[in-house]
Amino acid sequence: MLPELPPLPALTRAEAELVDRYLEVVDLVGRINPARGELTYGGLRAAQALVSSATALRDALALMHRRGESELHAPTLTRALRVLDGERRAGRVTVPPPARS
Repeated sequence: MLPELPPLPALTRAEAELVDRYLEVVDLVGRINPARGELTYGGLRAAQALVSSATALRDALALMHRRGESELHAPTLTRALRVLDGERRAGRVTVPPPARS
């Protein structure tokens, strides 16, 4: 049985969209990462999808800006990212540590 996750913090609809689109982009960049990838085709597909995901991320931020949401509430958004496994997902974007011999 999986442990119970903490609840997501209260987010506006635009903030939730921002977090979702950001993690979508992070996941795709992680799939493209040549230090972690295995097949070029998977990286190619992720790169192709990245264009529309980046556009959706831009649109989420633009909507927040138009609505007057001019500040990002980093502590709240950080909690949301942690609940949604953002640290592990973002870790796939980095270069892995050297293998120990």
